Amino acid sequence: MAKLTIDGKPVEVPNGMTVLQACQTIGVEIPHFCYHERLSIAGNCRMCLVEVEKMPKPVASCAQPVMDGMVVHTDNDKVKKARKGVMEFLLINHPLDCPICDQGGECDLQDQAMAYGYDRSRYHENKRAVDEKFMGPLVKTVMTRCIHCTRCVRFATEVAGVEEIGALNRGEHMEITTYLERSLTSELSGNVVDLCPVGALTSKPYAFTARSWELRKTESIDAMDALGANVRIDARGNEVMRILPRLADDINEEWLSDKSRYVYDGLKRQRLDTPYVRRDGKLAPASWGEAFAAIAAQAKSLGGDQMAAIAGDLADCESMALLKDLMTSLGCRNLDCRQDGAKLDPAQRAAWLFNSTIAGIDQADALVLIGANPRKEAPVLNARIRKRWLAGKFPVGVIGERADLTYAYDYLGAGPNTLQDLVDGKSRFAETLRKAQRPMLIVGQGALARKDGAAVLAAARRLAEAAGMVKDGWNGFNVLHTAAARVGGMEVGFVPGQSGRDLEGILAGAESGAIKLVYLLGADEIDMKRLGRAFVVYQGHHGDAGANRADVILPGAAYTEKAATYVNTEGRAQRTKLAVFPPGEAREDWTIVRALSEALGHTLPYDTPSAVRTCLTAKSPAFGALDRIVPASWGPFGAEGPMDAAPFKSPVANFYMTDPISRASHVMAQCTAMRRDLAAADAAPTGTGS
Repeated sequence: MAKLTIDGKPVEVPNGMTVLQACQTIGVEIPHFCYHERLSIAGNCRMCLVEVEKMPKPVASCAQPVMDGMVVHTDNDKVKKARKGVMEFLLINHPLDCPICDQGGECDLQDQAMAYGYDRSRYHENKRAVDEKFMGPLVKTVMTRCIHCTRCVRFATEVAGVEEIGALNRGEHMEITTYLERSLTSELSGNVVDLCPVGALTSKPYAFTARSWELRKTESIDAMDALGANVRIDARGNEVMRILPRLADDINEEWLSDKSRYVYDGLKRQRLDTPYVRRDGKLAPASWGEAFAAIAAQAKSLGGDQMAAIAGDLADCESMALLKDLMTSLGCRNLDCRQDGAKLDPAQRAAWLFNSTIAGIDQADALVLIGANPRKEAPVLNARIRKRWLAGKFPVGVIGERADLTYAYDYLGAGPNTLQDLVDGKSRFAETLRKAQRPMLIVGQGALARKDGAAVLAAARRLAEAAGMVKDGWNGFNVLHTAAARVGGMEVGFVPGQSGRDLEGILAGAESGAIKLVYLLGADEIDMKRLGRAFVVYQGHHGDAGANRADVILPGAAYTEKAATYVNTEGRAQRTKLAVFPPGEAREDWTIVRALSEALGHTLPYDTPSAVRTCLTAKSPAFGALDRIVPASWGPFGAEGPMDAAPFKSPVANFYMTDPISRASHVMAQCTAMRRDLAAADAAPTGTGS
């Protein structure tokens, strides 16, 4: 520990800390632009100057390590004069276009100019102008405003792992650019907008649409993947204007994927805002009473074994719990929340959880990925794996597709044969796992959503046990989900009851005519052609595949429009908050199921949100521990059997379009087109020969 004095106060901090960090521990504010706690130290801006006794001039506190006996002054006349001089230099070439800058009102440069700057300038030369750079459909550039803090450069290189932003030239001619004037290809590129302390990098879809002080801010949870990132939803009136990340060290730190950040324009397109009933082969608007009556007319003549329900990837836990209770009261045991057909074992919680937790990646010392591409399936989690890899002594093995994961790995093989070799100790990577103190594996839906998924799950369990991944204080067996609703559905038991049909059984039954009524709770990713002539009820918020096939449509609410519970891939129950109201006649999903139960003559005993959440807590302890992890006990799961030799393949072909909301988004369509164009350009021949 180092003992020093800061502004007359004795302070004791760990060796290796910088002066700036030491000041922060006692609440002393040090202005800065280039410093960021999750990035390497650059020391570019010099705004964090402080005076250290026995040093000839002010020092950059972000780059100065603490030393025993150091005496620091952060607010004397010498420091104030130095900071005013730095701010004067920073504003020499800044265009001072705050009235038209999207960063206005939440700009570090504005705030620090007011707090630490000078009220005039001695420089009257023409300001430097810089050409705008192209960074793709998400990031807007006004590089004349850039103060060369290099936060964006360090983020792209260190966190995103895509070295596409850098500095050209030197001195006054220095420019931040993407080198080849190509679009950024990282799934995390939007985070550079948050990092930019001025208005040089701003959100292109959000440009000129609102000011920060006009927006109503709601803390909520993201539902675009299974990570459960903490977000802030900014709305004006009844329209979501932007989505930003919130600080959550155990989940997403302070990063957010591009899909989660920019998908919000899809929330106002292709919306279902009134009930529909199919009449004479065409869907026609109807009242809620007419829609319920149409469902009741079909259901009253059917037995429970002739009905089925499938929950989609965006369904909330409250609606799944109530729908399960309703279908059970009707004698129906044909339920499934695994609309991709994943062979998750309902008998063991450990079989479907990310047991080491997301933050546990930081403590792991070896990793094997099985049928998972975390860069596409959970980009923020992939950045966490990269952070651990950068720290060193973290070998990574991959079984599945070859892909650029932004970190080096040992490619072990393509499919189950390689997994079996690893289990049997025949693979060279098996010894690496056995020597590790905290090894972990991540099995993805590309390995489980197959006909032999149960056997793959059992093999992964045997690997975890053979490699010592499960021990006191550590469980390195992890399942990476792609759907926000999946773990919640497993927790509420939205799976086949005794002798009930799973997804494949439901679809086969609908094809054969054995299943005559299918209730789709936001399920759009199944093969609608296999529903045959079944009567289909679709409850959801977008006019996607399920709505096109439906005989009755019940308009629900999107995740931004309801207070609902979601459980992330590690089993952490979290709750969204209502940021805007559902459009038109749309309603919160649990209230729709509750009203339908009354129309069907099986009224559910839940009249308030608190009653529904009491029901959830009774179904699983995870719901009684909001925002906390309830560890799962270890036991046998999966089904021993032969595995198909076919290679594992990631279920996410297009990161930008995986659900009804993202498929309705114009911004996600632009990103998809950008990726297609880049792939075509990379595949084109580069020369004509001699």
